[in-house]
Amino acid sequence: MSNLSHAAQYIRRAYEVTTKHCARSLASRNPHRQTLRTFSINPRAMADQARDYKRWTKESLVKRVKCLEEELKRVEPSNPALGGPSPAPPADAIADAAAPDGKKQKKKRKLDPSKYSTRLIALKIAYLGKNYNGFEYQTSASVPTIEEELWKALTKSCLISPDKPDEVDFGPWEYSKCGRTDRGVSAFGQVIGIRVRSNRPLPRDDGDAADDDKPAWDPVADEIAYCRILNRLLPADIRAVAWCPNLPPGFSARFSCRERQYRYFFTQPAFAPMPSNMETARAGATVKEGWLDIQAMREAAKSFEGLHDFRNFCKVDPGKQMTNFMRRMFEADIVEVEDVQSAVPFLNGPDFRPDGVPGAPYPKVYYFHVRGSAFLWHQIRHMVGILFAVGQGLEPPSIVSELLDVEKHPRKPNYVMADEVPLVLWDCIFPDLDDPLLKGNHDTDFFEGEIKDSMDWLWLGEDSPLNLYGSSGVIDHLWGHWREKKMDELLANRLLDWASTRVSPVRATPISVPGPGKRPGSQRVFEGGNGAKYVGKYIPVLKRQLLQSPEEMNDKWAQTKGFANAEELSKTKNWRTALKEAKNDARTGAEAGEEGSVEMADASS
Repeated sequence: MSNLSHAAQYIRRAYEVTTKHCARSLASRNPHRQTLRTFSINPRAMADQARDYKRWTKESLVKRVKCLEEELKRVEPSNPALGGPSPAPPADAIADAAAPDGKKQKKKRKLDPSKYSTRLIALKIAYLGKNYNGFEYQTSASVPTIEEELWKALTKSCLISPDKPDEVDFGPWEYSKCGRTDRGVSAFGQVIGIRVRSNRPLPRDDGDAADDDKPAWDPVADEIAYCRILNRLLPADIRAVAWCPNLPPGFSARFSCRERQYRYFFTQPAFAPMPSNMETARAGATVKEGWLDIQAMREAAKSFEGLHDFRNFCKVDPGKQMTNFMRRMFEADIVEVEDVQSAVPFLNGPDFRPDGVPGAPYPKVYYFHVRGSAFLWHQIRHMVGILFAVGQGLEPPSIVSELLDVEKHPRKPNYVMADEVPLVLWDCIFPDLDDPLLKGNHDTDFFEGEIKDSMDWLWLGEDSPLNLYGSSGVIDHLWGHWREKKMDELLANRLLDWASTRVSPVRATPISVPGPGKRPGSQRVFEGGNGAKYVGKYIPVLKRQLLQSPEEMNDKWAQTKGFANAEELSKTKNWRTALKEAKNDARTGAEAGEEGSVEMADASS
């Protein structure tokens, strides 16, 4: 059970105990009967307020737990089992207990949303996802999500005014999102659409025209500084970088997007290589251990381009009953990142470099660049996992074409997908849908050329340069976050270099026995993490155990819900509603049968 579920159960129990203790204590004190009604007359209202705790943010749950703990400390002495009744605390004292430190807090002035207009805008969000449980809010998450942090910033800034600000519910705000990044995945171009408070003047009740002497309201210059306000409330690793004031009719951050760009970063070499005299021989090895064949990876990546069935490059969720795995990739390539490498000098030694590789500063940084109309669950991490196998010489570049041939390989081999942290949702493109070149089904019709974004983004800094480069600008915040990480990287770099120069590789004793955790003949394989893993003897992907086909997974899942197969389930418009109706019919039939039995028994008697 998650931490949030434990917290929700604790709060419910605390409500029951608090209500019971307060009722016993306050019932014996006439001066406080009005307070008694608060606790004893309306327990159902308190229960109704508690029933949605699963949708509360973690921060709100912690505050509520502290509040209830303070209330329990005040009312526990009134329990007869603990020493008899004592004077009940006044109502205002109980209200003051809402403050975690017990101090009386000033009541915040609540904004009246009826006095403000609203507008639908798009926000471009950038975040580093390592410390978050993905983008989408999850009630069972033990760590916060990006949506949870966005919700807290939007409600605290009163850009939205929900009736229950502690409960995450974007439904009433015309909310849409472009992508749902998984746990640990970052994004620099995530886009959401949402209806928020605006500075636009409301129309006058008397219907008179506005004062002619008053200048016309500017929808940009006179509008709320959305990005700046949100960045004051968001964590340092989440930034609002742009907003779009003019959205096309029917805009949806999900369905209006026609291209998503991802980048997966990695280093060359992928992990620390051994000196030549300490390496163990690998049968058929064509690449020095730790290094990647970038050209072979690039050749394999190009095979992803075009329209393909990617069922062998994704994780199938039978709960979604997907049957279409066709996706179009506009571009796929391996690209070197310039001017970001942090040199580790020992890699330039001839004992650590592959033959024919020039002694340039290493490690270098590359990324797998892919542009597509849409992607399946974990698709890119599966694609990168195969590319890493190709780069290490474990698989030929043709493995990509083999796995894309679903008639020949209808079932996915059980291979490991790449680590999640280096993956970034780089950008989301929203073209002009009235462009004649984009008419039709964009996922299946071939489109040659680059898709241009038609969104009129107002980037942070265009409204005021101080919002970008000022003392409280986004660059200043990001610089502080980067420098903190840079110091960690710099010290780790110097430690790595210091340790590598203590012993000369020439004097190192050759390995005659396997090291700790290594079996004879075992080899190290890079899977996208911070190091290599010993996998024993590498088994080629096409010779590995095969998983069930998507059709078999869908049928099996449908059977767990009471259907004969996935086809029968698909015939229902809503399988959940169909199951409820079937259960209700069965319950009604059972009750009718019981009534008939009673009538027959009465007649016989």
